Amino acid sequence: MSVGAPKGLASSGQKPIAEIIHPLSAAEEPFSASVGGDKEAGLTNGTPVETSSPASASSLFNRLQLDDDLEADGREHYALTETRDLFVTVDDPKKHVSTMETYITYRVSTKTTRIEFDLPEYCVRRRYQDFDWLRIKLEDSQPTHLIPPLPEKFVMKGVVDRFSEEFVETRMKALDKFLKRVADHPVLSFNPHLNAFLSAKDLNKRQGLALLTKVGESVKHVAGGYKLRARPAEFCAMGEYLDTFSQKLGTIDRIAQRILKEQSEYLTELREYGTVYTSWAGSEQELQRPLEGVAGCVSTCCGALEEQCENMSQDFLPVLREYVLYIESMKNVLRKRDQSQAEYEGRLEAAVLRKQEDRTPIPVEVEKCQDKVECFNADLKADWERWQSNKRQDFKQLLTGMADKNINQYEKGQAAWESLITLLQDKQTEDKTSETN
Repeated sequence: MSVGAPKGLASSGQKPIAEIIHPLSAAEEPFSASVGGDKEAGLTNGTPVETSSPASASSLFNRLQLDDDLEADGREHYALTETRDLFVTVDDPKKHVSTMETYITYRVSTKTTRIEFDLPEYCVRRRYQDFDWLRIKLEDSQPTHLIPPLPEKFVMKGVVDRFSEEFVETRMKALDKFLKRVADHPVLSFNPHLNAFLSAKDLNKRQGLALLTKVGESVKHVAGGYKLRARPAEFCAMGEYLDTFSQKLGTIDRIAQRILKEQSEYLTELREYGTVYTSWAGSEQELQRPLEGVAGCVSTCCGALEEQCENMSQDFLPVLREYVLYIESMKNVLRKRDQSQAEYEGRLEAAVLRKQEDRTPIPVEVEKCQDKVECFNADLKADWERWQSNKRQDFKQLLTGMADKNINQYEKGQAAWESLITLLQDKQTEDKTSETN
């Protein structure tokens, strides 16, 4: 007997996949103020915007009006926050050194009112491989759901120090985001492995290894000799969307990496440039104040640029990498769905042939396979909608943050050079006065 979508994962009211606009496509420009040309600058809703530089970064964003979809996502996120009963936080990284290995642990704090937990609050320490254990357990026990990705475990030796403060901070933020996404999921948050991860003092990762579900392997074995007839149109649209999204993110990531490298090299040159003016001021008494002013301006620009580089490496690039990994996770769930459909079609075709030969009824296993496919479809659609909503929120925050930080950088540089003009004007006035006297 076929089953419909689970009550907790209703998919009614979802937008058709084909109508979902790509977040980075030219067709959707949330911040569409025109640059140059004869067109009047304006927002997406037609509200005109002053083209002059704002007095501060905050005044620009006070005028910014987000489109209806993003506002709806914000209201939905607020509603979920109000009804949330499981709160998790990853913080306080600590380095552990032993004779065998060196590793980092993170504090995982939990507050909850759920009856599945014995206590309302927990505080445990976990290392990266514990988070990886949880992700694998979730994939094995919830094969129909999208599991949030973890940050990459391995880094290139000699390129990134995995014990550096910057790397540990970036990884801690990624692990915190992973755990929050799991805790906010209406199904994954009730997984018993998550309960053990959050509450167990000593996490015994070997317990229950023999009982791991083999759903993926059994499906692959049954469907190995059967070719899928046709993936449903909506899931084809998902796959095409993910391919396009992955390509765009990959391009942005590569260009952003080059920009960061060039900015770092420029920062080194700029620092050397400033020291020249400082040393010059020491040997030119008449020009000492103007030269020191130039050196101060260059130093201010160096500080602003350094802060911008840190923001790009710690805030901007990690979000891109997370969504590249998210795309792979989504593609993996799509492949599992296809394998489940192939299993159902293969069993159904074999049952139909047997029924034609000896009039035997359709086996119960075929109906179970059909139910599994329908469950896969319902779970995947619900997770897809949730992922799209989270993505819009994440990229809204990412892009507005990037704009704010760029404005702050240029405002600091502008203020520094404007103060130099005032200094030079005062110096010119003093020179004229001395000449008159």
